[in-house]
Amino acid sequence: MPEPSPHDSIALLIDADNAPAAKIDFVISELATYGVVNIRKAYGNWTKRGLEGWVKVLHEYAIAPTQCFDLIKGKNATDMTLLIDAMDILYTKQVQTFGLVSSDCDFTPLVRRLREDGKQVIGFGRQNSPEPFVQACSHFIYLDEDDNGKTPQNERRESSVSSLKKNTKLINTLRIAVKEAADDDGWAALGPVGAHISNQGPFNHRTYGFKKLSDMFEAIDLFEVKKSKQIGQASVRVRLKR
Repeated sequence: MPEPSPHDSIALLIDADNAPAAKIDFVISELATYGVVNIRKAYGNWTKRGLEGWVKVLHEYAIAPTQCFDLIKGKNATDMTLLIDAMDILYTKQVQTFGLVSSDCDFTPLVRRLREDGKQVIGFGRQNSPEPFVQACSHFIYLDEDDNGKTPQNERRESSVSSLKKNTKLINTLRIAVKEAADDDGWAALGPVGAHISNQGPFNHRTYGFKKLSDMFEAIDLFEVKKSKQIGQASVRVRLKR
């Protein structure tokens, strides 16, 4: 998949029934690193009190609300309406990236279909988001909050180092990525390493509380990290500890 351009058009689709309104600023800021969020839509039954948080931020962030009345008691039409709009955008708009805010596994087939067409899908949801949905996305970023509506980054980072080391699948992915990009001395440039990791699944170092990928490698004592400057540009390399 080609690297996203800062000018790529992005479609942001929000399942308001399954997403925290307090994190919309973070979502918009994150997507801005992939391009311009030209399409912004939120779906839900706006007559329900549970969506009042979203109602307060719709105009501020230029998000177009789509009304989805409950067709029968206990069943809403939000998912189907969002899916139809996503497919319309896929076929009628020049959009390279989709931002999907939800924790609903029902959207997994939609994500797979968008990716089959070469689109990038950035998922946003809670920690309890189903694994099939998370893995289907190009990248997935968790939106869990503390009581103040802010992500406790320091606490998450401390616990993340411990959980990372126990995540055998992820550690193996990191090891293989470093080996594949390594030179004869075992050192690998961070750029190719990150690209190799991203190509295998929805990995994002910010999910684990790290601002930079190099910070994560430094926190895990299984790797060595070397930083240097070459012609005014910072260079970061990593290798397995010997």
